[in-house]
Amino acid sequence: MSAYASTVVNASADEVWAYLRDFGNLAEWLPGVALCEIEEGDGSRPGAVRRVEGAGGLFRERLLTLDDGARSATYEIVESPLPLRDYRGSYRVSPVTDSGRAFVEWSAAFEADDEAKMTRILTRAIFEPGLAGLRERLRP
Repeated sequence: MSAYASTVVNASADEVWAYLRDFGNLAEWLPGVALCEIEEGDGSRPGAVRRVEGAGGLFRERLLTLDDGARSATYEIVESPLPLRDYRGSYRVSPVTDSGRAFVEWSAAFEADDEAKMTRILTRAIFEPGLAGLRERLRP
């Protein structure tokens, strides 16, 4: 199953990517996250593990890829209070060529006993508010 959300940010793709490529800054732009810290590795290199604490509980996520050329990253959930398995998320930033703004996509593939419910939770409670927070954070 998969979940997906996207938005347009009023900043250039390079500016948005420069901000998003930091795997340790999630608490700055994702509502409901009280703490995000890098527990292992370097937050700008694959292999880094971040600890995310918030209203939803404790998550640990590992950065799998960070591609500056494609302005994209993938990560997996190592520990989660949510009833899902084999979660692999990704986000990507692309230029909107006619306006100079950035198009940002956030998606995930996963397995769950109730996949429809998990898709709703990820999309409506995490991805959409997160992208709105990112849009607000990077507003000129």
